[in-house]
Amino acid sequence: MDKFISGKIALNEYIQRTRSNGVSFYIHYWGVMPQHYNNLPHKHSFFEVCYVLEGRGTYIDQGCTYQIEENTIFLSRPEVLHQIKSDTGLFLLYVGFELDESESSEKWVTIIEEAKQCSEVVIDVKEDEAAPLMWKSLLIQAANSESALFEEILSNLAHSLILSLIQTFVVSSNYHSQKTVPKKSSLILTLAKLYIKDNLSNSIKLTDTATYLHLSSRHLSRLFKAELGISYSEYVQNERIQRAATLLKTTDLSIRDIAQETGFPDVHYFTRVFTASMHSSPGRFRALYTKLKTVIYKD
Repeated sequence: MDKFISGKIALNEYIQRTRSNGVSFYIHYWGVMPQHYNNLPHKHSFFEVCYVLEGRGTYIDQGCTYQIEENTIFLSRPEVLHQIKSDTGLFLLYVGFELDESESSEKWVTIIEEAKQCSEVVIDVKEDEAAPLMWKSLLIQAANSESALFEEILSNLAHSLILSLIQTFVVSSNYHSQKTVPKKSSLILTLAKLYIKDNLSNSIKLTDTATYLHLSSRHLSRLFKAELGISYSEYVQNERIQRAATLLKTTDLSIRDIAQETGFPDVHYFTRVFTASMHSSPGRFRALYTKLKTVIYKD
């Protein structure tokens, strides 16, 4: 408890604003109240979020009464009349904040407007969820004012906590529609592409990559076709050609060595495939590129 109180004092001294990734918040206060009983009905011009560490009581929001207890988080919205009551006392963590619209994107203005209208203002969480853990970590970190990068760590933690608290109460369709949720298959394809890139000097058969990813060859083959529009073998050959082109432009390796480095079985096959793809033989490609890089001309 002493650490939380020390942390609260430091936060109020150092963290009055957070800003990152297109969103900025004013922090009006950080609070730690070991024994909170009753207060009068009141309202704020900003958001206040409270987290119950211990105790039981009620929260009244626009005439609706909610039971609150350990690991309850509740939201007081701007200009909404609310009240907290407890006969036995509540151990509360709380923070008051508002969006700085002048330094925030339109997306965040929309999200905050949704937060003002959200219907679920009291939520039970688990103590090992992100927001409770972050809040406690922030206070503990704030109590250690002699740590290196003290203010930078506090600012980042505080900003992340505010974002997490907003996320707790707001499910914004507008926000999520702007985020592309990666499909599981896309992650698999990314891993496949990395494996191919890191093993180009080997044969890298479809069965090898599929085995590495714990997939069937058929499934992996379908992923390449569905997501890239080309077959697995076409993708590997394209990667070999691109790597070979890079080596021709940036190294003095012989064409035979480049063929070996990029996984072609022999220099003749490499030359044939490279010429068909790049419309230039490897030797001519290197010569043309070398001339393009020349900046001093002599008669």
